[in-house]
Amino acid sequence: MSLALDLFSIAAISAGVFFFLAGTVGLLRFPDALSRLHALTKADNLGLGLIVLGLLPRAESPLPALMLVAIWALVQLAGATAAQLIGRAVRRKGPAI
Repeated sequence: MSLALDLFSIAAISAGVFFFLAGTVGLLRFPDALSRLHALTKADNLGLGLIVLGLLPRAESPLPALMLVAIWALVQLAGATAAQLIGRAVRRKGPAI
């Protein structure tokens, strides 16, 4: 691989890890369940997207690259569905202290 692709991969993966850590900090510091959920889902979606973007140049052929994108899309759908279900449950039962 060329030096530019290596640097791009390192930068994208590092930025993705940063957003995962920022989401974790939001999960631990925010006061209620809905704001924690918001911080975690937004940061994790961006973090995973950046990690996949950083791994795409490392794929040996189009099939592994397509699999990375498919996994990213499935995680997006699952994360959105889980966030909706958790948010709905919190609104029904009220905040737990």
